[in-house]
Amino acid sequence: MLNASSQSIIKASIPFSLPEPLVGGNNQTHAYLKNSSVGPSLSAFSSRKHGLLVGGYVSTTTRARRARTGVRASAVVTTNNKAATVEIATNNKASPAITPTLPLTKVTATIIVMLSDSTSGASNQDPLGQTLYLELIGAELDPKAHSEKIIKGYASRRVKEEDGKVTYEAKFAVPTSFGEVGAVLTNNYSNEMYLEEIVLQGFTTGAVHFNCNSWVQPNDKRTFFTNKSYLPSQTPSGLKQRRQRELDNLRGHGTGERKPSDRIYDYDTYNDLGDPDSNPDLKRLSWGVKPILTLDVAELDVVHLIQIHYQRKEQKTFLPRDEQFSEVKEKGFQAKSLLTVLRSLPLLHRAIDSLFDVGLIVPGLDNIVTHLLPERLIKIKDKIENAFLRFERPDLFKRDRFAWSSDEEFARQTLAGLNPLSIKLVKEWPLRSELDEHTYGPAESAITAELIEREMKGSMNVEQAIEKKRLFILDYHDAFLPYANRVREEEGTALYGSRTLFFLADDGMLRPLAIELTRPPYDGKPQWKQVFTPSGDSTSSWLWRFAKAHVLAHDAGYQQLISHWLVKDTLLHGTIYNCSESPIECDASDLPVNANARKQLINAGGIIETTFSPGKYCMEISSVVYDAAWHFDLEALPADLISRGMAVEDPSKPHGLELTIKDYPYASDGLILWDAIEQWVEDYVNHYYPEASLVKSDSELQAWWEEVRTVGHGDKKDEPWWPILGIPEDLVQTLTTIIWVASGHHAAVNFGQYPYAGYFPNRPTIARTKMPSENPTDDEWELFLENPESVLLHCFPSQIQATKVMATLDLLSTHSIDEEYLGQKLHPAWEKEAAIKAAFKKFAGRLMELEGTIDTRNNNYHLKNRNGAGVLPYELLKPTSEPGVTAKGVPNSISI
Repeated sequence: MLNASSQSIIKASIPFSLPEPLVGGNNQTHAYLKNSSVGPSLSAFSSRKHGLLVGGYVSTTTRARRARTGVRASAVVTTNNKAATVEIATNNKASPAITPTLPLTKVTATIIVMLSDSTSGASNQDPLGQTLYLELIGAELDPKAHSEKIIKGYASRRVKEEDGKVTYEAKFAVPTSFGEVGAVLTNNYSNEMYLEEIVLQGFTTGAVHFNCNSWVQPNDKRTFFTNKSYLPSQTPSGLKQRRQRELDNLRGHGTGERKPSDRIYDYDTYNDLGDPDSNPDLKRLSWGVKPILTLDVAELDVVHLIQIHYQRKEQKTFLPRDEQFSEVKEKGFQAKSLLTVLRSLPLLHRAIDSLFDVGLIVPGLDNIVTHLLPERLIKIKDKIENAFLRFERPDLFKRDRFAWSSDEEFARQTLAGLNPLSIKLVKEWPLRSELDEHTYGPAESAITAELIEREMKGSMNVEQAIEKKRLFILDYHDAFLPYANRVREEEGTALYGSRTLFFLADDGMLRPLAIELTRPPYDGKPQWKQVFTPSGDSTSSWLWRFAKAHVLAHDAGYQQLISHWLVKDTLLHGTIYNCSESPIECDASDLPVNANARKQLINAGGIIETTFSPGKYCMEISSVVYDAAWHFDLEALPADLISRGMAVEDPSKPHGLELTIKDYPYASDGLILWDAIEQWVEDYVNHYYPEASLVKSDSELQAWWEEVRTVGHGDKKDEPWWPILGIPEDLVQTLTTIIWVASGHHAAVNFGQYPYAGYFPNRPTIARTKMPSENPTDDEWELFLENPESVLLHCFPSQIQATKVMATLDLLSTHSIDEEYLGQKLHPAWEKEAAIKAAFKKFAGRLMELEGTIDTRNNNYHLKNRNGAGVLPYELLKPTSEPGVTAKGVPNSISI
């Protein structure tokens, strides 16, 4: 739908780049959708920053005398107080001039411009008052000439600058026959400028607002639309052609080299995340920058490393100007990114706790660099002669520094930790693998009914436990087992297929029963598998700790590669970038976040590959899981819970579901958030699509969804589970799912990363050694018996790996000071729609109620998974947060 006011691709809360994971057989990873070729029309989907909402524009032009006023930050456009000669322009041919005897309306246009480095330097250089050219475009075509109605003029700068803004203003004399203004065309003849807003004042019907929020390049004609939304079939005649032209300007064709002024959004498929330009077949669009070299930080001094860091910062992947970080976010991101590099230096090897208590000494870190880093992360000594880079104590560590070793905490975090999306109900017995037995060995699990019943202390047998829904599992057996032998070919890492069983006790908490680790056959040796339990003698207890370390590394990898990266990138980047002004509020940070991730996080030899157990197979595993298991329909929270056996449908219960485990913080809080989002979307959709037939007849909406399925997810385009947008209810469920994943789902798996995993014994990302009991040599077994703690520490990540991960998680867990949270910002276009404005306020009110509900639950001592001595309260789905690492706050979209 066209929102006349919209000018960009809605900076709201939904991520827009869609890495479409391809089938993993060829090591292919993701296709990255920067913006779909067709903007959605979803009743209020208008394109703001990029003018997606451009509908056809009609224009009759009058030439107005420009006002020679001074320059000032914040452009303002005004009408001339004197009657001006008016011309009707049709197809660039002027019809006979109309005499100024027509009734004229004096209109003042005010344009607010944010200063950049270039615009501030030239802010007073506008001696002729012709820096910014404007055209007012009528909403309807001229009924006689069937041409656009256009009035032309120039805006002059005011002299005074305020708060980094410059105000332009222009004056127009608008004939009463001109009708409603539907759009404004601008042409900037000076430097790059950020056009924030245009307001036309003087009309009897009130001010006309254009929320532009877009970077305008020199000599780049841009069209901006009023804050009014239209379905395609309702778009005024004068805006239809201009809307189509604007959409065409945003579409890419997969070829060419991008320029900074381009506003193109396109799909781009690539297979090699390490050095994609090494093969012509994999070459991606770029600005012609040189590939980034892999550096051995051990060979670099601190100053050289800092220089390399900023050198890397300049190696840019193409991003439309409007999608780049804001100045505030860019500074914060770069400071923390630099800190990540510094913390990864192989400096002094210290005990784990000293990373928080003392820190790492960085000799020669001068005052300039120090000021770039967050104050909470630095201890300064002797006038910057030495600076101690230290880690803030994670919240879990603050409450109970020994919680990581507790079996109860190990189980609790499957429901209220960083990855509450993997736990499943056991529905069948015995447990079996679906992998090929000839390749991977016997399919049946070594976990027997007798063993489980012994660990349940005879309270019930396995059949009864399954019938009463008391057995649960973390199952990473089939996902990781095919990679176990290949991973072991790499130095310093080990991998197994794993199964972990839990029992739901009478107090509502899970208790671990057994862990099974499996290695497939190799070099003529048979499959190895062993089951470990928490009870037993001293040797068994130590082996249990090792088994937990391996399972935690599996869970950490799955959380990062699947629950976090795969789900949000697969779904969101294929669907959102073409949603302009819908109830989906999209965040412009998503594209730069992904560009940085591809450069430093998920690239070959990057942070993920060097610090997580699967090593160089991380992204391949992500791709294979996408191919085998990703379903759009199962990304909806209720459907996900039902599919994992964690809930059943029950219309008599709140949210229409009954949870299998009542004290399941992620689910119980998430369902309230889901309902609030669903109600907001339903109000929104029903307002713009009052008749069911309007959804199916919305050509832009249907084209958007067709592209999502057939281009964004081309390898899954024929799957039967794709929703068909035939009626409003279909659209409500589809949009609610997208918004949920971009907001609640992402917040739950992202913003708790440092609080839960910052103390790496609680969630090691890699297990560097095999189990002591797997075919040990005599020396290996003797060492384990004599000093099991030392052997366990060697299994944990190295200090270099740990500090790299800890610094990265600190960065990813941080809310920027300009973070926009769900339900906080009323979009300007919604101001004009009383029903939408009221619905949004109701939505915001429900989110405030959720804040209170979460506080109440966290104070309820009966809810032991979120309350108790040393227990970290579950706040990851609290809608708002202060800046920093807080383990709460649900942004509009994926902002980091």
